[in-house]
Amino acid sequence: MMPTFTNIHHLAVTVRDLDSSVAFYEQVFGFEPATEIDGEQLHRKLFALPGGTNLGLTQHDRGDDTSESFSPFSPGLDHIGLSVESRDELDAWARHLSEHGIEHSGIVEAPYGYALSFKDPDQIALEFFVSK
Repeated sequence: MMPTFTNIHHLAVTVRDLDSSVAFYEQVFGFEPATEIDGEQLHRKLFALPGGTNLGLTQHDRGDDTSESFSPFSPGLDHIGLSVESRDELDAWARHLSEHGIEHSGIVEAPYGYALSFKDPDQIALEFFVSK
C-alpha cells in the first residue's frame, strides 16, 4: 500500500541576514513570525501562513556563501506560489507591494490564471497567484 501525505507542512529557505529577511516578510505578510528555533548551527523563524503551511527563514552559522545569487534556471527552488482568492485580491496585493516599495512584475495574465511576481532580499522568487 502506498503511504500518503496530506499537504505541505513547511518550506524552509536559507537567507543571508535573518533580521533583514524577517523585516521584509513582516512587511509583505503584515504579521510577525509565529515561532523561532535557535540551534547551535542555525537560526530559524517560522511564519504560519494561511492554509496551514509554514515558511521558515533560516540563517546558518557556517558563514556567508559567496556563490552566485539564486537563479530560477539552476536546479533548486523556482519560486514560492501563494494563492489568493480573486483578481481583486491580486490587485490589492500589487498596491500593497508598491506602497511598501517592493518591486514586482505587475499582474501578468496566463491562460491558466494571473500572477504577481516579486523577490525577497536574497532574490528568492515569490508569486501571488489566482486561477481563472
